[in-house]
Amino acid sequence: MAENTNAGNAGKKANIGVVGLAVMGSNLARNLAHHGNTVAVFNRTYARTETLMKEHGTEGNFIPAKTIEEFVASLSKPRTAIIMVKAGAPTDAMIEALADAMEPGDIIVDGGNSFYQDTIRREKAIRARGLHFVGCGISGGEEGALNGPSMMPGGTEESWKTLGPILKSIAAVAEGEPCVTHIGTDGAGHFVKMVHNGIEYADMQLIGESYDLLRRGLGMTPQQIGDVFDEWNKGDLNSYLVEITSEVLHQVDAKTGKPFVDIVVDKAGMKGTGTWTVQTALGLAVPVTGIAEAVFARGLSGMSDQRAENARTPLAGPDGDLGIADADKAAFVEAVRQALYASKIVAYAQGFDEIQAGAKEYGWNIDLGAVARIWRGGCIIRAKFLNRISEAYDNVAAGKQEPFSSLLFDDYFKQAVESAQDAWREVVAKAALAGIPVPAFSSSLSYYDGLRSKRLPAALIQGQRDFFGAHTYGRVDQPGAFHTLWSGDRTEIQTA
Repeated sequence: MAENTNAGNAGKKANIGVVGLAVMGSNLARNLAHHGNTVAVFNRTYARTETLMKEHGTEGNFIPAKTIEEFVASLSKPRTAIIMVKAGAPTDAMIEALADAMEPGDIIVDGGNSFYQDTIRREKAIRARGLHFVGCGISGGEEGALNGPSMMPGGTEESWKTLGPILKSIAAVAEGEPCVTHIGTDGAGHFVKMVHNGIEYADMQLIGESYDLLRRGLGMTPQQIGDVFDEWNKGDLNSYLVEITSEVLHQVDAKTGKPFVDIVVDKAGMKGTGTWTVQTALGLAVPVTGIAEAVFARGLSGMSDQRAENARTPLAGPDGDLGIADADKAAFVEAVRQALYASKIVAYAQGFDEIQAGAKEYGWNIDLGAVARIWRGGCIIRAKFLNRISEAYDNVAAGKQEPFSSLLFDDYFKQAVESAQDAWREVVAKAALAGIPVPAFSSSLSYYDGLRSKRLPAALIQGQRDFFGAHTYGRVDQPGAFHTLWSGDRTEIQTA
């Protein structure tokens, strides 16, 4: 496109600004401009600002700035700026620079993948200076930033009054509703985005395990498995991740003519949000077993030294062939589909449990039904069944059904998982016998069975803890805490 100097904007103020013009920031600025916003743009290296103006300056009203002071001066009050720079120290430095140039009542928005504890810290410090700070999770990658992301802003209600209409103008739209809502105060937005990414880890791992079962276990080709995912995407599993999985499996490498998936090194990267989700869940005592196994599976894929040693000195075990006759393969493919759906439900149930626990811990009033609704479009985990999740939480909020402690006890999801459990067990059992690792499938099934169990071996563990550390235990027949004197006559004493 021809360069637009935006000479017509002389003296005009921008209603929103974007700081950081790498691909995500540039695309977000363009999205804002496409939807009638006048956008101030700034990058520490002015060459990137020049590139944006040269290549996309005619797409809308932009006001480029060479300095932070010039950038802030070009914004209308309350000045609102979205930071799209690298998380960590660069974000802190840019927040400080903006805060120094802004005035009380102005709004700083961090649109990066920041850790929610950092957002809580930053919000407190910026609030003390009379400004608003909003941690806003943005999902959808580069495409979403340009064409409509799902957004999860925190911050004050006052800042939402200004920011809300702007974000609604650029958000993805699902069933007529913009995929953005005010999540809650301080770090709530980044907390929910963190859990979103954790669920994404689990979802991707479950899809990978499904692929492995069909590829190694049944000997199907990537093309055939891609066709299977195409079919699955027409039903309950309809989702962005299932859709792109089919596309990846159908892709052929132009250089070798081999299936694309076969020329990719089997080492999965990660940037930290999945790890944060698991670490935070541990602190909140919320089991997110599917997400945890997905994170650990990525870690295992990167253990190159140990995997290389196994190549030299193989550990004994089955070769991965499930030994299923051709006539029975279609039935097993259907069993994998059911196991995938059931395990996916567990991953979402655990994720929403963590959001609830975080809301209780930090005093956030998070509308879980609204969270599910804004995930229906724009984000990586967008899926058909999010409608079911939002409906379940909305019904509870409206008093149309009894509250449930987990999504697994909602009538729809309870029935879905119960109807899939036989197939789920078959898949996990046959995978173990064939030597195919399915950590997310099996841990999700174990979690389900743990919830069903009337008695867990935790009773024995508590007895052990009392034996070696006098940690006490509860009794099933009376209240209080008890300790046994394990030497001598093993007398039991009540301690509280």
